[in-house]
Amino acid sequence: MRSRNPVFSRRGFSRDNGYAGFNAAPQAGGPAVGTQQGNPYAQQAGNPYAQNPYAQQDLQHGAPPQAPAATGRMTMDDVVARTATTLGIVVVTAVLSWVLLPVDEANIGKSYGIAIGAGLVAMVLALIQSFKRRAAPALILSYAALEGVFLGVISSAVSTYIADGVVAQAVMGTMAVFAGVLVAYKAGWIRVNRRFYGFVMAAALGFVLLMAVNLLFTVFGGGDGLGFRSGPLGIVFGVIGILLGACFLALDFKQVEDGIAYGAPREEAWLAAFGLTLTLVWIYMEFLRLLSILNSD
Repeated sequence: MRSRNPVFSRRGFSRDNGYAGFNAAPQAGGPAVGTQQGNPYAQQAGNPYAQNPYAQQDLQHGAPPQAPAATGRMTMDDVVARTATTLGIVVVTAVLSWVLLPVDEANIGKSYGIAIGAGLVAMVLALIQSFKRRAAPALILSYAALEGVFLGVISSAVSTYIADGVVAQAVMGTMAVFAGVLVAYKAGWIRVNRRFYGFVMAAALGFVLLMAVNLLFTVFGGGDGLGFRSGPLGIVFGVIGILLGACFLALDFKQVEDGIAYGAPREEAWLAAFGLTLTLVWIYMEFLRLLSILNSD
């Protein structure tokens, strides 16, 4: 099942090394993609997931077959190591930007300018990676560094001008959501299937469109736009944003699990780390915004 991030759509794992990508379609007059890899689900006639190289557990009500031991295949250790590296860079650059780019009266304009510039470049790098066929570690790590600069300055401003301690609360909230979704997913309380995927995609699309409209009204009309990011409505949409992030974590976990089970190339662990980092940044920002509203006058 393809996992998409609220910020943008990832292309998923590549088709190299005999491992099909998310968007692969069956060959005309031939078997569906994935049959050569021994995927029993892809060989079923009329299977709605035949185009999906990751077999869906719920189709057979059982665990997916385990990939045979082979070199060059992605493992959980690979995913953990790449994710730790990417998130570590985000944290380090965030701390450095907090210290080196103060948001006091004398430096706030300069610090905001650097933060906004870093955030825009990070978004561009993320979009470039999303359209590449292969994972580019340099792009992913550069994104992480620039995203950390943006988060550091914004977090410093919130802590300075709204409420001290909000940043720590947002970090703990993000960790709690990650741990909670992971436990729920492993326990089988969250069933990631096509219906779940469709619901999350529809909800995320509606959420992003509303936020885009609100931003346009804010830019051209001034004030708080339509009020989706302030007051009672801001609280409601903050909670919705966190819940969407939790749903995307479940999709990310499913992607990682299926990628390992069906032998994704080792370098694709960078894509898994990239997606998890994007989702965690999303959740953190939603927590920070929600807590800012709750603590503002």
